[in-house]
Amino acid sequence: MINQYNIHIKGLVQGVGFRPFVYRLATNMHLRGYVDNRNDGVFVMIQATPVQKDEFVKGLTSHKPEVAEIESVVVLEKPFIKPLSDFFIAPSREVDSSVTRISPDIAVCKECLHDMVVQPHRIRYPFINCTHCGPRFSIIKTIPYDRAGTTMSVFKMCPECESEYTDVRNRRFHAQPVACNHCGPHYHLMMKSGYETSDYEEILSRMAAILRQGGIVALKGLGGFNLICNAENEAAVRRMREIKRRYKKPFAIMFPDISALSNYLIIDQLEEETLSSWRRPIVLLAEKKKIGKGLNDGYQTVGAMLPYLPVHYHLFASSQLKSLVVTSGNRGDNPILTDNDAALSDLFKEVDLFVEHNRDIYNRVDDSIVQVIALQPRVVRRSRGFTPEPLSVRFATEGILSFGAERVTMFALGKGKEIILSQYIGDLQNRETYHFYQEALDRLSLLFRFTPQYLVCDRHPDYLSTQLARQFAQRFCIPLLQVQHHHAHAAAVMAEYGLNEDVIAVCLDGTGYGDDGCSWGGEIFRCNPLAYKRIAHLPYVSLPGGDAAAKFPWRMAVSYLYTIYGENAEYPLSFIQRLGALPIKQIETILKRGINTPLTSSAGRLFDAVASLLGICDENTYQAEAAVLLEQIADDGISRCYPVSSRNPFDLRPLFDGILADCKLSVPVSEMAAAFHNTLALILLKIILQKIKTEKLTTVILSGGVFQNKRLTNLLIKQLSDRHISYYLSSKIPCNDGAIAVGQLYIAALKKRG
Repeated sequence: MINQYNIHIKGLVQGVGFRPFVYRLATNMHLRGYVDNRNDGVFVMIQATPVQKDEFVKGLTSHKPEVAEIESVVVLEKPFIKPLSDFFIAPSREVDSSVTRISPDIAVCKECLHDMVVQPHRIRYPFINCTHCGPRFSIIKTIPYDRAGTTMSVFKMCPECESEYTDVRNRRFHAQPVACNHCGPHYHLMMKSGYETSDYEEILSRMAAILRQGGIVALKGLGGFNLICNAENEAAVRRMREIKRRYKKPFAIMFPDISALSNYLIIDQLEEETLSSWRRPIVLLAEKKKIGKGLNDGYQTVGAMLPYLPVHYHLFASSQLKSLVVTSGNRGDNPILTDNDAALSDLFKEVDLFVEHNRDIYNRVDDSIVQVIALQPRVVRRSRGFTPEPLSVRFATEGILSFGAERVTMFALGKGKEIILSQYIGDLQNRETYHFYQEALDRLSLLFRFTPQYLVCDRHPDYLSTQLARQFAQRFCIPLLQVQHHHAHAAAVMAEYGLNEDVIAVCLDGTGYGDDGCSWGGEIFRCNPLAYKRIAHLPYVSLPGGDAAAKFPWRMAVSYLYTIYGENAEYPLSFIQRLGALPIKQIETILKRGINTPLTSSAGRLFDAVASLLGICDENTYQAEAAVLLEQIADDGISRCYPVSSRNPFDLRPLFDGILADCKLSVPVSEMAAAFHNTLALILLKIILQKIKTEKLTTVILSGGVFQNKRLTNLLIKQLSDRHISYYLSSKIPCNDGAIAVGQLYIAALKKRG
């Protein structure tokens, strides 16, 4: 018996070739009906027998396009009115204020790379794409996802592209950025001599020559401009650092393929799968041998990536180079540049070649960063290839706007039962980044038809995100909730894994405004999304000079030793020789008199202190530099620990006793760094075991930027796993402050629900 079925599919089902897939599935089964895009998903009507309906619904999930993600399939049987003659694709429709998922940007697929060789109108065409790949979020302005709502709207399709676009059996059916050599975007090269060209082969040839000669190219990419140089040319790398004003922080390196990468880096199967996925993130990998000087001094890891645009493949082929620095086109902490004129003004005079294209970037996106910890990919920076994928929760989030933190800033919107996290934005203390934050907030609100009804922010009174939230609340008369920083960290992990029960949360980071007005950052909570209790924390020490102590780790070394040993503190000889006895004495005087010495329990500052005592880093030139270098230098072969108090594991005197004793014995720095990590993991384990017993809880959450430390996190997780203790560490969202907005929104949604 033939029945009529209405099928509503939600998830990432637009811009990924889902309607052509449905069409092929239905026609292969000889079904009648139609499929259309709606602002709340994809709608299918089929006329079928119950058996055919079941087979069709099963096929939706078992044979879907690789990039598509199905969140739900709702099937309703409706009265059969009249038989249709065939199955067809209907025009897109809007039914209410709901929105469907928007695809992130997707790396060029293998089929398109092949088409660049065989299709006459797309031979070597660098903007080739199809329903399986190409720009998405970076070009979209409105939904439903149709060409008119993207920055491709200004390019009129030629007859050949239009025939593909309208052919339901073609891979480019309704691929909104579809284009070719005859009708699509193109690159344009400019030189300081005044010479310009739009000939793609000449542009490639000139870029390749400049890179081989040690020059620097500015190239407009997918989510913004990039600066590119030969990774093995020390002078080029040094010059890149001057242009970027990035004097020490490592650069990400692009390799042409896994084979070339494997000559320099150690990569396992999971890391290779992550690196090669359609998201094409930067993946942090261990070094096998050095690529070149000045790239990652002091590091044993490299941020590696593979080509994700056709021009990347062509550039490697033309230049014959095996590794390229590919970094964001900006200076200092400014956002990545997207506008041709702005980039020309800022970068043209600094580089040897300037290459732009005429497809506008509407939503800027940096490269995303991932590392594998405890056999699972963990997002460190969430942007290209991930944004704007939502996080689904079990209750309503509609109308909640969370403003995030300050340094590693992202905001989040509540829509339906989802949390939509913005792309990575950066440090709001930078004026241009603050403007980018506001721009992104306006654009995502418009894109997702979002109207704020409830606001949530951090409790820190000086955060610019907090101040902006207060302005919103006053201007629009919207309720505002302020959430403690580390509670938000814990709640972000709960949101990802759908946890609502009480847990033990270990939250370790650099800073967060505490309930007592101190700077927290080494916290153990008993908490759920609605409430928290601080049940342990790292001991308070003073921040001599306030924020200056985070800038200069040696100040924290003095603070820890003065706190523990008082005026009898004995500093390593090398420490005194580097810094001088007078500056050390001046900090001791500040500490003794209590002049501008706010208290902190920050784990980040503990890392700073140890890094400085060991002579690794006395000044942070970028965020968490000392802590990262301390991890990087640690010897993987060392398993010993410093003493740990059984009664009070957070008593750090035995730790510093051991470090200072090793310094006197001239123990290798790599061994002391390893012993510190081993000891901190043991301290945390002992605290967790104590609290599991006293709080009668069995679930542990790990959150905060310190858990980006792969060595420490793997050590702790192994010890928890060996004892069959359930733990949760974020994977889809960062564990650093990029997740704060998610935690804020999750807490607010539950409080709002009552």
